[in-house]
Amino acid sequence: MKMLSKISTRLFLFMLIPLSISLIFSACGKSKAETNTVTSAKVDDTEIIAVKTVTVQTKSVVREVVGTGMLMSKAESRLSFKTGGIISRIYVREGDDVKAGQLLATLDMTEINSQVAQAKLGVQKSERDLQRAKNLYADTVATLETVQNATTGADMAKKTYEIAQFNQKFSEIRAPRSGKVLKKLMNQGELAGPGMPIFFINEATANTQDWVVRVGVSDRDWAALRVGNSTNIHFDAYPNETFTGRISKLADMIDPASGTYEVEIAVATKGKRMAAGLFAHVKMQPSASSPMTLIPIEALVEGNGTEGFVWTLNADNVSVKKTPVKIIRIMESEVGVSGLTQNSVITEGSSYLTE
Repeated sequence: MKMLSKISTRLFLFMLIPLSISLIFSACGKSKAETNTVTSAKVDDTEIIAVKTVTVQTKSVVREVVGTGMLMSKAESRLSFKTGGIISRIYVREGDDVKAGQLLATLDMTEINSQVAQAKLGVQKSERDLQRAKNLYADTVATLETVQNATTGADMAKKTYEIAQFNQKFSEIRAPRSGKVLKKLMNQGELAGPGMPIFFINEATANTQDWVVRVGVSDRDWAALRVGNSTNIHFDAYPNETFTGRISKLADMIDPASGTYEVEIAVATKGKRMAAGLFAHVKMQPSASSPMTLIPIEALVEGNGTEGFVWTLNADNVSVKKTPVKIIRIMESEVGVSGLTQNSVITEGSSYLTE
């Protein structure tokens, strides 16, 4: 009986061992399918890592132009006095709404009124001189040249009087159109020079199309853009809002101060309250497409701004190289790059690689 029991036990263990081995391999296979890890092995003491490569593609895409700028009013006015003088009165403050034709500031008119009066007296004297010359010429005492000179003198005196009256008229500042006072640069009692800005008046409101964003772009981006191209705009003041716009003007010359070309974008305000100087992030869509090298986004490693790296296979299809690229555009699943000459890039297993 003992011998029979031992035989039965050994037979059970012999049958159990294959079943256990089968369960172990089944468990290993299931774990590998779920995690999809990168495998490695050693051949002749060299670690071999399995990787996945994807062929680099070149497609014709619309290259988005990105920039930042400030919101401005297209109808912004810089108001000044025609003549210089002491500011007598300022009738508005910063932030005030003004009506078209409203008086905003005046100069001390003492000097200007005296100039008008002096010019008027000059006209009266020149007219008397002309009449005297005509009488003498009629009596053959004066020559024709004397009469002509007196006539010229009278005409010049009248023009001087007109200039004085014109300066008198523009020794005050009136609003050219309805708007808002953005900035008051001088105060009462200060000396204002001819043409020196005293007020910045913004003539735009939320319901008009006078609001524009001005963005500086490179010469390459400027050449790709056209008047009428659509744009998406985000303001820091409205972080959850996307505003649309269209390019209304492209600069014909470079700005020597910034080294960029100015692009003016008309903004659809959607009825939101706007103010000059709001900071804007702009994405511009050129109408023309251009060829671009595209790689899967997972192939990009160590991206930093416009710089990044990809892993590529060398000619032996065994060793690898870390290749620098310039990032042009990031899309949902692809990245547009330049500087890549290889035909394929590694998308899986790159974290385990060394050159």
